[in-house]
Amino acid sequence: MEALAGLLRIRVKKGINLARRDSLSSDPFVVITMGTQKLKGRTVENNCNPEWNEELTLAIKHPNEPVILVVYDKDTFTSHDKMGDAQIDIKPFLEVHKLGLQELPDGTVIKRVLPTKENCLAEESRIVYHNGKIVQDMILVLRNVECGEVEIQLEWIEIPGGIGL
Repeated sequence: MEALAGLLRIRVKKGINLARRDSLSSDPFVVITMGTQKLKGRTVENNCNPEWNEELTLAIKHPNEPVILVVYDKDTFTSHDKMGDAQIDIKPFLEVHKLGLQELPDGTVIKRVLPTKENCLAEESRIVYHNGKIVQDMILVLRNVECGEVEIQLEWIEIPGGIGL
């Protein structure tokens, strides 16, 4: 069994202006992969601005493995249509966790991450100390599609006896 560094909770909040894949709308759901792990979110029917508000948790064994988010349109009788994808850059978030910061004033901005061609960010993302935890909110621009963004939040979960980062 491989040693775990910890768990990464990804709150998939909502989709923004997602592409239409059916005649009037789409039935979007999210799939997040990291290595061999694959997590699927719930489908929101007939909505190009879905509010998922769900948590998907990855076990982090190899922190350098890419985390990929893909949005699909659910189809009943044919294969699901891809509605875009984004790579979630977790490196800045994990680097902040290595610092071991604790007991900061609520709302303290620890790091700002600017959008680049590589990180899929729509706008500046802030890593913040909030309610006793370090979190990162981000809006991802979907690639390989005409339009669409997904809003997510990252949160690290320590595992007692885990190897850490």
